Amino acid sequence: MAEYDYVVIGAGSAGAIIASRLSEDPSVTVLLLEAGGSDRTTLVRKPGMISLVQQIKQLKKKFDWGFTTVPQPHLDNRRIPYTRGKVVGGSSSVNGMLYLRGNKANYDGWAARGCKGWGFNDILPLYKKLENHEDGETEYHGAGGPISVTRHPEDQLSPVSQAFMRATAAVCDIPVLDDFNGENQNCASTYHMSASHGVRSSTAEGYIQPSLERPNFTLEMHAHVRRVVIENGRATGVEYEQNGNLSTANAAGEVILSAGAIGSPHILMLSGIGPAQHLRQQGIDVRYDLPGVGKNLHDHLFVPLVYRAPTSLHRGTPFHFLGGMIKEYTVGNTWFGRTVFEAGAFIKTRDHEPIPNLQIHTLPWGYPDPNQDGPERPHVDTGNCLCVMPTLIYPKSRGELLLTSNDPHAAPHIDPHFLEAPEDLQVLLDGIRKVREIGEHPELADHLHEELTPGAERASDEELMAEIRLRATTVYHPVGTCKMGVDPMAVVDPHLKVRGLEGLRVADASIMPEVTGGNTNAPSMMIGERAAALIRR
Repeated sequence: MAEYDYVVIGAGSAGAIIASRLSEDPSVTVLLLEAGGSDRTTLVRKPGMISLVQQIKQLKKKFDWGFTTVPQPHLDNRRIPYTRGKVVGGSSSVNGMLYLRGNKANYDGWAARGCKGWGFNDILPLYKKLENHEDGETEYHGAGGPISVTRHPEDQLSPVSQAFMRATAAVCDIPVLDDFNGENQNCASTYHMSASHGVRSSTAEGYIQPSLERPNFTLEMHAHVRRVVIENGRATGVEYEQNGNLSTANAAGEVILSAGAIGSPHILMLSGIGPAQHLRQQGIDVRYDLPGVGKNLHDHLFVPLVYRAPTSLHRGTPFHFLGGMIKEYTVGNTWFGRTVFEAGAFIKTRDHEPIPNLQIHTLPWGYPDPNQDGPERPHVDTGNCLCVMPTLIYPKSRGELLLTSNDPHAAPHIDPHFLEAPEDLQVLLDGIRKVREIGEHPELADHLHEELTPGAERASDEELMAEIRLRATTVYHPVGTCKMGVDPMAVVDPHLKVRGLEGLRVADASIMPEVTGGNTNAPSMMIGERAAALIRR
C-alpha cells in the first residue's frame, strides 16, 4: 500500500494542473491517477486529427468515455452523445481548443452569492499565470505560462468568416475586436485557441510532461478509481483498479477529486457521499448525506445552420483533409495545426439583457445532418460551407446525474433536462432569427448562396422549434454537479473542501455554481490553478 501526501483523481483540465503545481514543492509527494491512457500520439497532439477521433467510432472509443444522456423529452427523445476525454489531459486533449474565460460578470456573480475569492479581479491573475499568450504580457493576458494561447493568422481566415464578423457588427451594433477575453466580450472576433506551432496545448502537454521529470511526481494511467476511502469523517486514500489488480493509495494530506462534471459526482456517490436515499437504493453505505451531489447539471446547447459558402476555404472531403495533413507535416503553419473554428460573436438577443446571452460559433465547413446522435457516421455536406451555431450560454434548465448501479464501471444516469425551461428554447429561436438577419446583411449575403439546413422555407416559430428539437446538441460543457457555495445544496465550500468531511476537495468544472458564458476549458484550468494555490496556502 503506497502512501503519498496528495492523491489527485483525474489528469484532465484541472487535475493535471493541481498535481503539477503541488509537485513543485520537492518536500511533498503527489500521485496522479488517470483512467485513460497516454496522450503521446499524433491523434491527440495534432489539432487537425480531432475530426478523425470524433467521427470514427473505433478511434473515439480509445479516447472517450462513450457516455450518452438519457432520452431528452424536449429534444425528440434523443440520446445526446456526451464526449468526455478518457486520456491524459482529459477533455483538454480532445476538445476544439477554443480559449475563452467567459464574462467578468460570471465570476463577480459567484462572489456575490457567497463564493469569496472567486470574483473576476481575484481569478484574473490565475488566468495570466497559466497563459503563454502570443501577444505577451498585457492587462488581460500572461506570458511564459504552460498553456500557449494563439489566434488564426488573418491572412488564412476564410473570406466568409471575415464577412461574418463585419455583418454581425453591423446588425448587432457591436465592434469587431481581436479578443473575447479582453475588456469587452460583446463583440465579433476570431477565436483564440490553446494550440501553438501545430501542437495542441493541453494540460498534458503544458503541465504533466514537465512534471514527469520530478522524483516526487507519479502518474498512473489506466487506473480506474472505485472509491475514495473515508475513515472517521476524513478522506484517507483512494481505491483503484489497474491492469486487473486492486490497489489503495493512502493520502497523508488530501485527496483531490478532479474527474470532471460527470466523473466527480459519480465517484463521490460510489464512495458513499451524496443523497442518502439514492445511495441506499443502490446498495451503498452512506458515509455522508450530501444532497447536492449530482444536482445542478447544466450545459451549453447550440443549433447549427449550414449555408453554401463558396468563399469558405475548406471542404469536408478526404482529399481536402489529406492535403491539409500533408502540407502541415511538410511545410507547417496550416489550418491542420489549429482549431477549425474561426470567427464568432457574443451578442444580446434582447436589448434588456445586461450581458451577452448568446454565443455564436462558426466554422467554414459543413455539419452533421440532422445531428450526430446515431450509431452510424452522419451525412456531412462536402461542398464549401459556413456553419453558424447560435449557442445558449446561460440555460435555465437544471438536470442531474445519478448512479445506475454500485458497479464503478457502470455508466451513470446523465439527464441535463435540455430545454425543459421554455426560456431556453426561446433564446435559441431568437438566435436562429438573428443569424438569418446577419446572413441577409450585404456584408455577408454575397458570400452565402443558400441555407442548406434547416432551410429558409422553415420560417414559422413552430417549424423552427421543431428543427431545434431535431438538431440542437451539447457543446460538451457540463458543469455544476458538485456546486460550490454556502447554501444547503452546495457540495464544496469556496475553498473547494467537501462539506462535512476532512481531507477531501473537488476541483473541476463540477464546482461551478453557474456556467461561464463561453467555452469552459479555460475556466476549468483556472479552477485547477486556484485549487493548487488554496492547498499550498
